[in-house]
Parts: sequence; structure tokens; C-alpha cells
Amino acid sequence: ELDNHDISKLLHHHLQQAGNMTDRIAALSTMVHHASSNASQALKQFYVEFKDEPLVIDKWFSLQAASPTTDIKAIHVLMKHPAFTLKNPNRARSLIFAFCNSNPLSFHAVDGSGYAYWAEQVIALNAINPQVAARLARTMDRWRKYTPQLQASMQAALEQISRSKNLSKDVAEVINKSLSH
Repeated sequence: ELDNHDISKLLHHHLQQAGNMTDRIAALSTMVHHASSNASQALKQFYVEFKDEPLVIDKWFSLQAASPTTDIKAIHVLMKHPAFTLKNPNRARSLIFAFCNSNPLSFHAVDGSGYAYWAEQVIALNAINPQVAARLARTMDRWRKYTPQLQASMQAALEQISRSKNLSKDVAEVINKSLSH
């Protein structure tokens, strides 16, 4: 039977020996999702090796953002990474969308921090790229299907956006529709 140390070593070996990107990403993602002891170092090495490959770095951000081991504090740290910028739609999607749509444990934290983050990012993206902001705004389309406690935090985040000045027509439409249904 394998213990966590053995699994971590096996994943690290697989990452090092992988002959293609699919296998490398799978090993790295598994390490990150299961909080392998080697994950942090493997992420650093992977970034150094592929820092000049934008699509690979998008995947690097996504797999971290979607990990159940990644909380809102870690997302804020990733946003400060030199390779991250809101001005690049693919990079914004790789981190923000992955967190909001693929990390339900942290996004739906009972303290509402995931929703507050989502609202901040919709507002920030609205000023840069309204179409991307509107797409992100759709994350809350089904907010009424959640528990009353989560609904209250979701509604507060939606209302925060609706009160923002200079909302694009697209974002305003998505937010107002979500609030009215």
C-alpha cells in the first residue's frame, strides 16, 4: 500500500519522465490537487521551463486556480505573479474563471470571500474588456439555487456590481437579469 510520501514521489517521477505535455499537466495537476509535498517545487520548475509559452502558462494558472487546495488568499498571490495580467483575456480566464467556475470549495466559501472576489473582478474587467466581464458575470446566473446563506452573499455581490458606475451594457444586462429572476 502506498502512503502519501510514496504517491508524491511517484507523481514527481511521472512529471519528470512524461514524454508529452498532456502527461506532464496531468501529473502536475494531480500533485497540486492533492497537496503533494512536491507540488510547490514542481510548480516553480514547471513555470521556469515554460515561462515563454503563453498557452502553457495559462494552463499552469488554471490548474492552480481549480485546485481544492487553493483558497482566496492563494488566488490573490497568483494575481500578483509577474506573468498575470487582467489585460490579457486568456490569462484572466485561466485564473479568475477557473477559480470561480472550477473550484467550488473555495469559491462558495461560507464567508462570502469568493463572491466578493468575483464582484471585484467583474468590475475590474468591465473597465478593460466588457465582453470578458459579462462572461464572468454569468457565473452567478443560478445563484437562487444555493442555500439561503450562500444566496445572501451572492445577492450582495450581484448588487455591488449593479451599483457600480459605468457598467457596460453587456455586464449590466447579465447582472440585472440575474437579480430579477
